[in-house]
Amino acid sequence: MAFKIGDKLVYPNHGVGVVETIQESLLQGSPAPCYQLRLLGNNSRVMVPVGNSDRIGLRPLTRRKDVGGVFRVLENGILAPTGDWKGRYKQNLDKMRSGALTDIADVLKNLSWVQKQKALSFREKKMYERARYLIVSEIAQINGLPEGEVATEVEKALDRAMVKRRIGTGRDH
Repeated sequence: MAFKIGDKLVYPNHGVGVVETIQESLLQGSPAPCYQLRLLGNNSRVMVPVGNSDRIGLRPLTRRKDVGGVFRVLENGILAPTGDWKGRYKQNLDKMRSGALTDIADVLKNLSWVQKQKALSFREKKMYERARYLIVSEIAQINGLPEGEVATEVEKALDRAMVKRRIGTGRDH
């Protein structure tokens, strides 16, 4: 997918960025067009070769009409965490790498559930924080809302999932 200067996009696992310039850069001795992105979360700059943008997974922001689907994933009460943390971590890492907001929502919901049962490992805690940040920051950009307001809505959706989970299984864990 081709982006233009000023386009907002998602750099998987890093968050929302904006294309500041498209310029020729020397890559392995030959000139190649590159996007210069500014990541909005930390104001850092990243160069991405235009030819690698699909492989890296650069994508446009999720469409506003699809945000409801993200909240449906967050609150549906369906969980699929595997038993041991290593298997769960690998499964979640694959979803995070996909860059799809619904996959990231699934990771957040599953880790939120696990966190209510026991302490997350250091790596899972970092993944939980990253998933939460990616969801909140992208939805805030899409809807033009403050991140704090979106974060509150995300937490409410996760709480609804936990209630549905308890009602659906008849147990607390």
